[in-house]
Amino acid sequence: MSRSRTERLVNLVICLLSTRRFLTAAQIAATVPGYEHDPSDPRDHEAFQRKFERDKAELRDLGVPLETGTASVFDTEPGYRIARGEYALPDIHLEPDEAAAVGIAARTWQHAGLAAAAASALAKLRAAGIDVDPHATLGIEPVVRVDPAFEPLTAAVRDRQPVTFDYRTPSDDRPTTRRLQPWGVVCWRGRWYVVGHDLERAAPRCFRLSRVVGTVRRIDRPGAYTPPDVDLISYVARWSGPPERTRRATVVVRKGRGAGIRRYAEEIVPGDDGDRVVLRYADAEGLAGWLVGYGADVIVLDPPEVRDFVVKRLHEIVGAHPSVRQEAAFS
Repeated sequence: MSRSRTERLVNLVICLLSTRRFLTAAQIAATVPGYEHDPSDPRDHEAFQRKFERDKAELRDLGVPLETGTASVFDTEPGYRIARGEYALPDIHLEPDEAAAVGIAARTWQHAGLAAAAASALAKLRAAGIDVDPHATLGIEPVVRVDPAFEPLTAAVRDRQPVTFDYRTPSDDRPTTRRLQPWGVVCWRGRWYVVGHDLERAAPRCFRLSRVVGTVRRIDRPGAYTPPDVDLISYVARWSGPPERTRRATVVVRKGRGAGIRRYAEEIVPGDDGDRVVLRYADAEGLAGWLVGYGADVIVLDPPEVRDFVVKRLHEIVGAHPSVRQEAAFS
């Protein structure tokens, strides 16, 4: 949404909240900045009416209780107002740990594509008298990463608008074009997926966001379909299935450390520079993300794909925290 339209909608809400009587479109045009036009010019007036209709629909989609009515039986033109009682945020009571959880969630999404929504939620809570400290993380540092396709797909889900995108699977050399009515975006085993109705195959399908190539483009009109009542997490779980750990990785674990790694070891060989541990895995990037959590207590020997993902993840962490010096040697 453009800045000018955002300001116009905010001004419209303020105007309709400031009066108890119904305001006609002409009165709103004369009051709200952004609706200036010449009523005597048919084309100019028609442009205003289209703009006002779009703004009314946008407010209703945002959940604003916009009422239509007349001030008296003698009025021939309908007016508009916002019911203050329905618009006001109800009383919210949060326990200290619940308020801290809200703060953690806000920090989580600051770098995950929903920063604006998180900031809006915090503002509403503070307006209701709830003291929420986004830095009160109780010693927890949340890390949520999303793929570039996350925002356009979640927006398409909200607007119930079909999309098209290029998608690459591990078995295909080239991506194929998909057309989808997205039902929802969910996270499963650290991966983001979109579930919806595949228009080409005329059947439900699930797609991993990290395999979406290029831009997600909208097709058709908003509200073009109605999503079914489906448990998306269960669908993704059935679709993905349990991963088979057919590959092996060898790491060196510092003596007396890495208990979690040792718990899943297939083989442990003691050594002077640390214990050599063999692990079975299915996904190299997932294994690397897990090993990085053990810091300098673990060094990956092979295979190279796991080492490369570990190095990549460490560079991402350093890039996200430029004020923190990290001395690491990648041999």
